[in-house]
Amino acid sequence: MVLSEAVLADPVELTRALCDIPSVSRDEAAICDAVEAALKRLGHLTVERVGNTLVARTDLGRDRRVMLAGHLDTVPVNGNFPTRTEGDVMWGLGTSDMKSGTALALWIAATVERPRFDLSFAFYDCEEIEAVHNGLNKLSQSRPELLAADFAILLEPTYGLVEAGCQGTMRVRVTTRGKRAHSARSWKGENAIHRLGPVLERLNSYEAREVEVDGCVYREGLNAVFIGGGVAGNVIPDEGWVDVNYRFAPDRDEAAAEAHVREVFAGFEVEVSDTAPSCRPGLDRPEAAEFVAAAGGEFRAKLGWTDVARFATLGIPAVNFGPGDPNLAHKQDERVEIPRIRDCAAALRAYVEAS
Repeated sequence: MVLSEAVLADPVELTRALCDIPSVSRDEAAICDAVEAALKRLGHLTVERVGNTLVARTDLGRDRRVMLAGHLDTVPVNGNFPTRTEGDVMWGLGTSDMKSGTALALWIAATVERPRFDLSFAFYDCEEIEAVHNGLNKLSQSRPELLAADFAILLEPTYGLVEAGCQGTMRVRVTTRGKRAHSARSWKGENAIHRLGPVLERLNSYEAREVEVDGCVYREGLNAVFIGGGVAGNVIPDEGWVDVNYRFAPDRDEAAAEAHVREVFAGFEVEVSDTAPSCRPGLDRPEAAEFVAAAGGEFRAKLGWTDVARFATLGIPAVNFGPGDPNLAHKQDERVEIPRIRDCAAALRAYVEAS
């Protein structure tokens, strides 16, 4: 796929082109190749590739640097590839999460040669799977200097409204133990699956917090997402387990989140399998406040985890802003409104070009 000058000049056509390049997580080489080729044709940018992650930069000697970032991958195909357009709506995998936003970053990179501050652009892989594979995460550990900025905008779906901060996310496995026996003589064993009952009861009765942080309200969640156990159809199982996902507000760090989960499941075996930090809104930072004003002045909490947390760990204030509807992310009927793409494009361009 070649991203032509005409495609790069139109954020809608660029969205369509990116969405029509398959890039399920861990299969981003083709889309990364296409974006790299497009960026390297632009004389005003320096471009560096690390695996299937790209960073491009202007070096105009401005006194501030702003980062625009978007991931290249999608969740698996679900009968929604390639795109189709009906009226003012583009349907298809990645249209909302988040190739319409990533397209805006690429569009700004291609069409704004002399912004009012220096710009950096990050296009990265493996955002939709475990944090250990995340391209931005890897870059933050191996080449943090490539992410240096005074402010970052992550083009995640927000339906054109600034969404500040993000929830943290943690997955744990709660395990029960028993003793195997023949099911015809079940009293000789101890059924580990039956012992999962109290675990599910605690989840069912759990009351999630609503927390206000810096003017944004975050609702937490603690939910079973997988359950398993069993040996054979005639064996009392000696192990059962539930995988639980905890979405926590940014008034808690990962250590506090883990302590809370262990408190909820006190008396059970608990093992953390995946974790990513929360991020406070940071709207008190002048760089963030300036962008909120440029984008219309409204904001709300980001309900979900995004890579703004990566920037926060590097001391960089960041917000989420993109044309997609977050409620359509990962759904079979994923779609984006074309006017929303153009409105967000106009807001971003006005922000980076304002005198």
